Amino acid sequence: MIYLSIKFAPKLLRMRKLGFIAAVVFLAACSNAEQKADNAAEEPIEEEVEAVVQNATYGAEIDGSSAKPSSGLLAELQASEIDSIQTTVVGTIEKVCQVKGCWMTMKVSDDESMHVSFKDYGFFVPKDIDGKECVISGYAHIETMSVEELRHYAEDEGKSEEEIAQITEPETSLSFVADGVIVKDYAVAEAAETTEAAMKE
Repeated sequence: MIYLSIKFAPKLLRMRKLGFIAAVVFLAACSNAEQKADNAAEEPIEEEVEAVVQNATYGAEIDGSSAKPSSGLLAELQASEIDSIQTTVVGTIEKVCQVKGCWMTMKVSDDESMHVSFKDYGFFVPKDIDGKECVISGYAHIETMSVEELRHYAEDEGKSEEEIAQITEPETSLSFVADGVIVKDYAVAEAAETTEAAMKE
């Protein structure tokens, strides 16, 4: 019995050694697989998104079929002899807030524009719609903006500190509070539309 134990001992050692090596290889393979899985989970999934050019609506649904040119808005407001009028106008966007898209300006003449804000800060517009034709519906009024407000809007616009410091007087101008906005011929990503629709459901 002692002879047999001594005889087979080297084989048992070799078997144990092989078993140990196999276990190490298996653990290393599992570790690599888990690492690859973690890396795959961390890597963002790139999705091809096709842009669709259409009329994009922000805020309340509005009817733009009867919109009047923005160039006649000031005369209409002055003729009404009241503080504000409810109307729907169409015009070209000149500037957009580059922080959130929470305001924009619309041209009313070659050298004048009006400030457009959004009702109750309830919605924003894309920051890249300058130059686009838009329909806005809401209330127009004459507003005097303080120096503080003018400087705030100048900062949102991305003006330099020197330009902002040059604003030292209040400014009275035509303003508009929009319930809804239609941006004409705007490229909207299908994925963004799907996400927005899902949030509404």
